[in-house]
Amino acid sequence: MIMPATIIIGAQWGDEGKGRAVDWLAARADVVARYGGGDNAGHTVYVGDKVYKLHLMPSGILRPQAACILGNGMVVNPVNLLKELDELHALGVDVSPERVKISTKAHIITPAHRALDIASEKALGNKAIGTTLRGIGPAYLDKTGRRGIRMGEMLSIEDFAEAIKKSIETANHVLLKHDEPLLNVQEITEEYVNAAQKLRPYIVDTTHYINQRLREGAHILCEGAQGTLLDVDHGSYPFVTSSNPSTGGALIGLGFGPKYVGDVFGVTKAYCTRVGAGPMPTELFGDIANRLRGTGENFWDEYGTTTGRPRRCGWLDLVLLRYSADINGLTSLVITKLDILSGFDELNIAIAYDVDGVRMDYPPSTIPELERAKPIYETLPGWHDDISHVRRYDDLPTNAKQYLQRISEWCDLPISMISVGPERDQLIVMDEK
Repeated sequence: MIMPATIIIGAQWGDEGKGRAVDWLAARADVVARYGGGDNAGHTVYVGDKVYKLHLMPSGILRPQAACILGNGMVVNPVNLLKELDELHALGVDVSPERVKISTKAHIITPAHRALDIASEKALGNKAIGTTLRGIGPAYLDKTGRRGIRMGEMLSIEDFAEAIKKSIETANHVLLKHDEPLLNVQEITEEYVNAAQKLRPYIVDTTHYINQRLREGAHILCEGAQGTLLDVDHGSYPFVTSSNPSTGGALIGLGFGPKYVGDVFGVTKAYCTRVGAGPMPTELFGDIANRLRGTGENFWDEYGTTTGRPRRCGWLDLVLLRYSADINGLTSLVITKLDILSGFDELNIAIAYDVDGVRMDYPPSTIPELERAKPIYETLPGWHDDISHVRRYDDLPTNAKQYLQRISEWCDLPISMISVGPERDQLIVMDEK
């Protein structure tokens, strides 16, 4: 029996190139649903000569047959969402309420959350987490503290205006104690009421919609943001995001049960990158790191879609990738940016750690131990061929295939897709090899 729900998650620290994989899988989906995070995420999709940078909208928006859901697990900045809808509309994308649906239960990010995010990072000093300063953490804190404002409240404009006003006033009391600039209550309330009036047609009970479509046999693709190693429960806490980007987050963040789930795709780069603070055992510095990162002149280079920050780069860490496979119950891997490794004489992959003289094949559970972890590498031969034109697995260089086979063997998972460049068609699909 073919199960109607497919989940695609980031298997590293985010920025794995999930947008590319979602775009391809969305070609066969009836619904693409985003289940967590906010506009701290950034998915870049290349279609011909157009570059689409998505922050809140599911990447499936670029496939015209797919309905798109912003699920209850998300935190939404309504002003930024309107900007994104306008930008997509200007590029000829259908973003009508008939196609785009926002959960009544998704929580709202306000300027107060962004101001509190900045104040919190400033107070932490050199222990700052390295957030995107988009207000994500404070919004989730209000959600779990039962102080949040949900999108459904926009359906009653007067009540919504009062809730926003009260929220900003409360935040100003906190900002005053931190000696931070106060927010203009009237201006923000008017801006958010205006946003509410425009977004009201999009707001529906998406849990009911999704379950109804699943019962009808529709294929639903569940799209995550960030990555497993930033999961608030399973990531390198406290250097994590405020939600669950792992597989379990999809069920909670959309409101359906596991009986519908079939494939779970884990997206990983052919090497490692990370934005923000926190341990990264295989991190590289100097010439090799700069080579992996690029100059920042091309969209394919390692700079954040949302923040523009240079990403930390390192060799592929199979210890953490196997851990991610366990956490998520992955059924296959999607390998991205294999083309970036062309030109290296040798490639290292971490297969274990040395922690205080003890070999560990599984990541340690504490941050101090993870910070002291020294990767134990296996060295594989590299390749110098340009693989950006390759569309069949058999046409890859022998050493590139050996590199992929080692990843598959160590994770005990098949590889379903491999990207070899930024364009939509620079993709090797294994069942079409």
